[in-house]
Amino acid sequence: MSLELLTYLFVVVSFAIYIFIAFWSRSATTHDFYVAGGGVTPLANGMATAADWMSAASFISLAGVISLSGYDASGYVMGWTGGYVLLALLLAPYLRKFGKFTVPDFVGDRYYSNVARVVAVVCVLFISFTYISGQMRGTGIVFSRFLQVEIETGIMIGMAVVFIYAVLGGMKGITYTQVAQYCVMIFAFNVPALFLTFTMTGHLLPQTGLGATLESGTYVLEHLDGLVEELGFASFTEGSKSSVDIFFITAALMFGTAGLPHVIVRFFTVPRVRDARISAAWALAFIAVLYTSIPAVAAFGRINLIETVNGPEGQGTYYEDMPNWFQKWETAGLIAWYDHNGDGRLQYAAGGAYTGQDERPDFWEVPDDPVSRSMFNSTRPVLNPSDGSFDPEVQPFANELFVDPDIMVLANPEVAGLPNWVIALVAAGAMAAALSTAAGLLLVIATAVSHDLVKKTMRPDITDKQELTIARVAAMVGVLLAGYLGMNPPGYVAAVVAMAFGLACASFFPAIIMGIFYQRMNKYGAISGMLVGLGSTLAYIIYFKFMGGSQEQWLFGISPEGFGAMGMILNFLVAYLVSHLTPPPPIAIQQMVQDIRVPRNQGSAYY
Repeated sequence: MSLELLTYLFVVVSFAIYIFIAFWSRSATTHDFYVAGGGVTPLANGMATAADWMSAASFISLAGVISLSGYDASGYVMGWTGGYVLLALLLAPYLRKFGKFTVPDFVGDRYYSNVARVVAVVCVLFISFTYISGQMRGTGIVFSRFLQVEIETGIMIGMAVVFIYAVLGGMKGITYTQVAQYCVMIFAFNVPALFLTFTMTGHLLPQTGLGATLESGTYVLEHLDGLVEELGFASFTEGSKSSVDIFFITAALMFGTAGLPHVIVRFFTVPRVRDARISAAWALAFIAVLYTSIPAVAAFGRINLIETVNGPEGQGTYYEDMPNWFQKWETAGLIAWYDHNGDGRLQYAAGGAYTGQDERPDFWEVPDDPVSRSMFNSTRPVLNPSDGSFDPEVQPFANELFVDPDIMVLANPEVAGLPNWVIALVAAGAMAAALSTAAGLLLVIATAVSHDLVKKTMRPDITDKQELTIARVAAMVGVLLAGYLGMNPPGYVAAVVAMAFGLACASFFPAIIMGIFYQRMNKYGAISGMLVGLGSTLAYIIYFKFMGGSQEQWLFGISPEGFGAMGMILNFLVAYLVSHLTPPPPIAIQQMVQDIRVPRNQGSAYY
């Protein structure tokens, strides 16, 4: 069976399963729609949480970022996994004890203010729409390559599927759909990972294969370091980023994980506080299955790419001899080749794929997003200083290839020559990863608008049925806006998602953690802190991503992906100072905070 037919079969069958589950578990009340009736088991919730969190960034983009950046991308792995430890220990049980539907619900009631609730809703919308644009982009990439349609068409198909099962099923439908999606994505990621590891090292598990030796007798990472350094790249195991930037990226992702509204809401769906702790532990275990495999997939993928493109002699492979996958990814616009020296061979090395706008190949359309553009234009090949022409004697490894990080996992099975059914399985898994998180984010957007903005702030007298209708309309508008953002993303998937984590880190994490553990924190401090954290982080991201800010201008050498941690520090400082310059919260609120941490009644209703 052909690859295209297998891909259609896998994707259509998985979509049919998701939609069937949505019909089977459709929501009839707001309680079902928002928190699945509060009756999800810890095991199912842990699996659904893992699927909700392991987005297109984890499945599609993270291994690509590590593959092309090496040690510089280690902050993504440490931050995205470490954040779950914080979530399980510091937030999940206490928020479940509070017993609300949403993060803005907690903020509004804890800080006894509708203004605080509205500010939290604004934060939710900024975080969720930034995050969901990366998921929609991932959906479009998968459709573009494997189903041979435009990225925009693929995004619209993904929008339609997400809309059906998110709007119809609500949290109840999404929860059980995400259980199925987790099974699909974890199988789809690890099957090719096992193939790659066994083929290259003889080891079965990627976790041990990364430290194995190749046929040449050298260690995998030692071999990869030699390859990339010879081609002019920074060492894979050392990287080129500063320790300060890696620290702040790790912190932003870690604390951002603990502040993500679509992840936190999952812990409102279990019956008891104890179940929230157990489901957080299950989620971390399920996430580890994927995350401990990613570094090996990244390393093997980079080795395969270099050796396939540059050939066994290191002189480059003739274009007509390249496998079919190369031309297909080229058509999708995620790989590009420009023959600088006219020898008909591909050479992959450090540097931009072309020397400037006027010399780009006719078939290559310059990407709209600034991140991809900068990848081309920031580092250009060094040409002959005498006349500006290409000279192999001056630069024998001039780069002729552009590789988008988002294709590394998707292209890996093809690059390694794995069977068609494995390639089709990866496509289905990538779709599951993107759609599972997109559905969770869409629900958070709908809930923030219908429950927190309309029901709790603007029209508290509306009926349960009216509130449910507003939630579904908000979801419809949200999916349309999400599709637009997916077609016009601010960067590649992992970078976009990292910015969403930064916004969550700068806005929500301080408000939640101080709301639980600091009785003196009042509404004035919380509102001021959230506004300063969100505003400073947004301004930093916008300036450096959209207004032409240069790397030399980074504050303390912190990249936009890591500035959320600085925004968090500013949030903490401002919130603390303002709270001490203004009246303390009411006694009833202080007692409520005390009860969240140390319940006076430890009966089965809570534990």
